[in-house]
Amino acid sequence: MPKRVVIIGGGIVGLATARALVASGRPLAITILEKESTVATHQTGRNSGVLHAGLYYRPGSRKARLCREGKAEMEAYCTERGIPWTRSGKLVVAVAPEELPRLEALRERAGQNGVEVERLAPEAMREREPHVSGVGALWVPETGVVDYGVVSRALAAELREAGVDIQTGVAVTGGHETASGVVVETEARPVDADVLVNCAGLFADRVARLFGVAPEVLLVPFRGEYADLAPQAHHLVRGLIYPVPDPAFPFLGVHLTRSVDGHVHAGPSAALAFAREGYTFGTLKVGELAESLGARGFRTLARQHWRMGLGELGRSVSLGAFWRAARRLVPELKREHVARGSSGVRAQAVRPDGSLADDFVIEQTRRAVHVINAPSPAATASLAIGREIAAEALARA
Repeated sequence: MPKRVVIIGGGIVGLATARALVASGRPLAITILEKESTVATHQTGRNSGVLHAGLYYRPGSRKARLCREGKAEMEAYCTERGIPWTRSGKLVVAVAPEELPRLEALRERAGQNGVEVERLAPEAMREREPHVSGVGALWVPETGVVDYGVVSRALAAELREAGVDIQTGVAVTGGHETASGVVVETEARPVDADVLVNCAGLFADRVARLFGVAPEVLLVPFRGEYADLAPQAHHLVRGLIYPVPDPAFPFLGVHLTRSVDGHVHAGPSAALAFAREGYTFGTLKVGELAESLGARGFRTLARQHWRMGLGELGRSVSLGAFWRAARRLVPELKREHVARGSSGVRAQAVRPDGSLADDFVIEQTRRAVHVINAPSPAATASLAIGREIAAEALARA
């Protein structure tokens, strides 16, 4: 009799996990429960669409390893399925001399992670991106772009053909493990399973708690807004232009990206969202905001990074501040070139001491695998992550 596996969450990690389970060849009855009407509605469908090369992540971490493995798999999958993708390359730019030591540290980390990079002087930098300004840069030729929403819809179609039951519009309300399996409570009816996989994204920590798991981390939502560049400014950006990141903060700063369809956008910002699905400044859920503000870890984080937090909030509410951040990289960018674009919310795992989880957070019980936090580069790494999650699930089936 097939073992029953229930996956909560129809984002790209949940879909990739289901694909790896199908590929295992084991007799399985796989069900995906997605609370929205379509797959890939939240973090998967609201990001920069970057195929990350893997230079930022701590050597030896899951992020570093799975990003490298997953990127190659994602490129192969897209090529096989006829999904458009481009290896456009990325320029990481030091705008001021004081940023050069961080740029060099990033070059060393890239080497440790097996990522090909080239150190460029200003003249060579402008050969790659003629309109950029800075004192030095790293060229990362492996970085690319793809539309992860398109990828997710292709995965969903493949899974349905393989007999996976993808149920949309089904919200999980509770559940518990039993001696022989798991009971998943939904708004409609309970669903029995032998194994549970929690890929609930922005709500993964809450779903884990519904099943009696107490994650060490709290997911705090950070809203990222994007600005669209007017068509007359598209020529200013050939590929991807990034600032040198602050190693103390998990966000990469406002950057410029030419998408796979040729559209160019700037962003994202990284301001505290007032709801887990708070895609606008005015979206407020009092209970969810109180959960973030009341957490000791978040308060410690806010005290440590309040200046950066105010700057991100300013970019969130002021398009002018957003433009000034992008203009540091491309001075020819004019205020009239930018307009409000889309937004996304990133779930950031914060520990009780205020430190930020710098790797994927996955917890297991006897009958369940909980993907508590899988932020960027999870979309790039999704096929590799899904394979590892599937192996953990199969060990419990």
